Amino acid sequence: MSEKIEWVTNHMPKSEDEKLAVMTTDNVAKAQAFHRGFPQYSVTPLANLSGMAKHVGLGGLFVKDESYRFGLNAFKVLGGSFAMARYIAQEMGKDVSEMTYDYLTSRQFQDDFGQATFFTATDGNHGRGVAWAANKLHQRAVVHMPKGSTKTRFDNIAKEGAEVTIEDVNYDDCVRMAAAEAAKTEHGVVVQDTAWDGYEEIPAWIMQGYGTMAAEAAEQLRSLEVNRPTHVFVQAGVGSLASSMVGYFTNLFPSNPPKFVIMEAAAADCLYQGAKAADGSPRIVGGDLQTIMAGLACGEPNTIGWDILRNHATAFLSCPDWVSAEGMRKLAAPVKGDPAVTSGESGAVGMGAISALMCDPAYAELREALELDKNSQVLLFSTEGDTDPERYRQIVWDGAWAK
Repeated sequence: MSEKIEWVTNHMPKSEDEKLAVMTTDNVAKAQAFHRGFPQYSVTPLANLSGMAKHVGLGGLFVKDESYRFGLNAFKVLGGSFAMARYIAQEMGKDVSEMTYDYLTSRQFQDDFGQATFFTATDGNHGRGVAWAANKLHQRAVVHMPKGSTKTRFDNIAKEGAEVTIEDVNYDDCVRMAAAEAAKTEHGVVVQDTAWDGYEEIPAWIMQGYGTMAAEAAEQLRSLEVNRPTHVFVQAGVGSLASSMVGYFTNLFPSNPPKFVIMEAAAADCLYQGAKAADGSPRIVGGDLQTIMAGLACGEPNTIGWDILRNHATAFLSCPDWVSAEGMRKLAAPVKGDPAVTSGESGAVGMGAISALMCDPAYAELREALELDKNSQVLLFSTEGDTDPERYRQIVWDGAWAK
């Protein structure tokens, strides 16, 4: 396999930028306060890969390691849980600050609110997060997975008590299925991290939930005397995570934001295709969307996320599967002295991309366009651990999906 990373810098016309307000630091602070109330909460590590930074020619390289999040091996629970709390608060006419873990798990809450059914479509991590949060808060969850989903990921969701199926359709069609079922169910609601016209409130809450990860990373960087990352590399499926990170750091550093590099799986590069067209309109990628980066196998952009990204992203990368596989191996077996990071297929694409950009002459033009050099302080997000252990070992131990 020798496919190249395709890339384009952002030349899209700007919009009025109304969606940036979703990710204000105040909104993210509310999400952080909610998450801190969970007994399972702890700040996930920020791996300081100083040896790797030196090896590839950077000033600093930092990886937020979400394999430790709530014991679920992935970041997604941050979004689903906060969206549930915001939804319940709205239904009860209360502020989300009143939705503490202790209250939501109490008998009083059961008497006050009762039970809703949360529907979602997922490749695995988002569904597991929704199922886990529903279980903890004594709510119901129904989860539909697209074709090609692995039994390991199915089992992880099922053991949280959700009703779960693997369907013979792709992710975007699973989303439509979940929405249709929720519409027919009393107290049914879709908790989906993609937005479309008429469905933007819950995705905005999910994005705010993801902001906890960005806020933690910013605090951890400051403790390492890195006041501001110069570059943030973040992967994208529908673009909810990517726009959440871009929105938060743009609000945090309004006069001097980092450069933002958005990475997608080549099989599902809807954001890249939109940026390449450069007219400001989103693009949709259809088909089976087959990639090892299951969490990024989404062909239809989140409308909120697209608006933030078209205004603030610096470049968009369409990455073949080898990019992620190379990133997984380099994080697992780092430069001596650096901490190892167990990063799954959707988590490691940033490491693979930064390695290629810094070390392969084929990407010299992009490296220069992004001003990546020995003064750069680069932040990556490893959004999942070995959520599919068998696949993880095939790649890291056996060398599958080599370049």
